Amino acid sequence: MDIQRSMEIIHSPSMINVSYRGIPVYIKEIHSIDQTATVFPLDEMGHEQVVDLEGLFEDNPSV
Repeated sequence: MDIQRSMEIIHSPSMINVSYRGIPVYIKEIHSIDQTATVFPLDEMGHEQVVDLEGLFEDNPSV
């Protein structure tokens, strides 16, 4: 996922479904310098991890 789209998702007022390696996640924070994001699985909110933006995929994008 590119950084621009990830920023749009994180600032969106509605929930946009995103997955990392097939696991639905919530994007908590974007780290633009190293092109990573802090995410956590929707079913395990206490398991935060930093992942590469390239591994994030928008589920059913409208475009």
